[in-house]
Amino acid sequence: MKRAFKMKLKPGFAAEYKKRHDEIWPELKQLLSDSGVSDYSIFLDEETNTLFAVQSVSGAGGSQNLGQNPIVRKWWAYMADIMETNEDNSPVSVGLAEVFYME
Repeated sequence: MKRAFKMKLKPGFAAEYKKRHDEIWPELKQLLSDSGVSDYSIFLDEETNTLFAVQSVSGAGGSQNLGQNPIVRKWWAYMADIMETNEDNSPVSVGLAEVFYME
C-alpha cells in the first residue's frame, strides 16, 4: 500500500532540509524499515515550500504512526526549527487521497 502526505518547510531551509535527510540517522532508517516503511521519497515544491512524501507501507503502519517512539520524537525536535510543526514538534502533516494510479 502507498501512503502520501504533505508537510510545510519554512522559507529558506531547503538546503538544510536536504542535508539533514542526506544524513538521516541509521537508527531512524532502521526503525522505519522495521515498521514496514519502504520506497520512501520526499519531494519539495520550491515555489510553495510544500513537501510531498510518498512511501510504501506493509500492514496498517507507516511513518505517521510512530509518534510515540523516542527516536521519532528526537527527530521531530531536531527538525522543528525548519518545518511547520504541532505543539509536540510533530510536522504539520496532511494525508493525501490517491486519485490516479498507473502500474
